[in-house]
Amino acid sequence: MALTNPGSFENISREVQKDVFLTNYMFTGLRADWTKPISASPIFHISHALTTGSQLPPYSFAALYGTNNVFLQGNLDNDGQLVARSNYRWNDSLITKTSAQIAPGQGMLSLENDYSGKDFTASLKAMSPSFIEGGLSGIFVASYLQSVTPSLAIGLEALWQRAALNSPPEAALSYGIRYKGSDWIASAQLAPESAQGGTLNTSYWRRLSDKVSAGADLNLQFAPGLGGPGGLMGGGMQKEGMTTIGAKYDFRASNLRAQLDSKGRLSCLLEKSILPAVRVSFAGEIDHFKQQAKVGLAVTVEAMSEELMEQSEKGNLQQPSPPF
Repeated sequence: MALTNPGSFENISREVQKDVFLTNYMFTGLRADWTKPISASPIFHISHALTTGSQLPPYSFAALYGTNNVFLQGNLDNDGQLVARSNYRWNDSLITKTSAQIAPGQGMLSLENDYSGKDFTASLKAMSPSFIEGGLSGIFVASYLQSVTPSLAIGLEALWQRAALNSPPEAALSYGIRYKGSDWIASAQLAPESAQGGTLNTSYWRRLSDKVSAGADLNLQFAPGLGGPGGLMGGGMQKEGMTTIGAKYDFRASNLRAQLDSKGRLSCLLEKSILPAVRVSFAGEIDHFKQQAKVGLAVTVEAMSEELMEQSEKGNLQQPSPPF
């Protein structure tokens, strides 16, 4: 029985959350991005972004560098906020990821190690770790996902956090399962009930055709109530949930994403390449319950040099595979 690597616990529902849904792509206002690829091997890009009518800063500068073992990325905006990422591939199995965010008056540091075996992935992450106050504080997460059959993978994730030494530590444990069919994938994550409540998340992804895929996600949250019999301090258990369905269409020079959730929000995103180096994106969201609407329009220009463009047209442009 040949087992394959199931991916990480963090990305157990990646086909739905990161491919079909708009969570990582939605934006509002007007945006213009100008990207300049300077080198293909190693990868070295710089970019400028101008934004208006959204919560993003009006201007930001970004730089990216990548080889087969190193990935570096930095972003600096006009408010003085710096976001930096650094990934290093020690070997085919182990990758160390570091990210830092520095803003006026605050900062955040994240350290992560991912080990990918033939049929499992183990991860260890620390966010804002500190020993300055004479003890350990921060957020620490350990996860493990194991393939048990060619189609089925199970795993768990443990979390320990402490905001400060004068605060008690908190711990939580969640379980996950992932099943892969011929053209569909189902997954579920359960964080059992505790003093703060619990969560259940299920997702389903299916490829309808070569160009169309769809996904559905159900999220349930349980929290102790304040009134009624049978709960904490005499309170009942409050339940809140949301269901989201979405689809992605891939065309020759464009793609369309659309989703609808049970809170009455309808969202869509259209990305279209009008020229080899120019891409236009349109995003829209309508909240039927709140009677609100948001729109976004973005233009992305990639100013590739004539030398790189000629290599790309001839198929001689060989790029490394950085450890994203």
